[in-house]
Amino acid sequence: MNLPLLQSLTAFVWAEADMLDHHEYGAWLDLWSPAGTYIVPIDPEATDFDNTLNYAHDNTAMRSARVARLTSGESVSTQPMARTVRNVSRLRVLSDDGLTVVLRGVQDLHEFRKTHRHQYTADVTWTMARNGEGWRIERKVLRLINSTDALAGIGFIL
Repeated sequence: MNLPLLQSLTAFVWAEADMLDHHEYGAWLDLWSPAGTYIVPIDPEATDFDNTLNYAHDNTAMRSARVARLTSGESVSTQPMARTVRNVSRLRVLSDDGLTVVLRGVQDLHEFRKTHRHQYTADVTWTMARNGEGWRIERKVLRLINSTDALAGIGFIL
């Protein structure tokens, strides 16, 4: 196990989670490579994301549009804005080819909005590209463990 690599990746995904919980969406967008994709499949077993239904299958333009909707104040599902707290854990490096690293972990997200609390738990796989001394997200796939009944008008980014 390459402990410095795992520590660097852990720090990155923890910072990403903190940015999302504190609505720092501009900083979150900067974490992505230009060709990066953000994917939340409906079927947690799906692998062909281009030919199956997804809650999200966002490229750069779609991620930016999602952030614009969240921050515009015009979307009913974002008023009032949800408060979220997420825990990212059980991180494991699956592969490292020298250019990209595939990291898998779990995210447990708690959302509070309008007196209601919801919990969303997902297996997450990040494909991370080396960027100098840091990282850029090439692909992030969140497989919700209760995906068939989990999402009903969320007003935040998983």
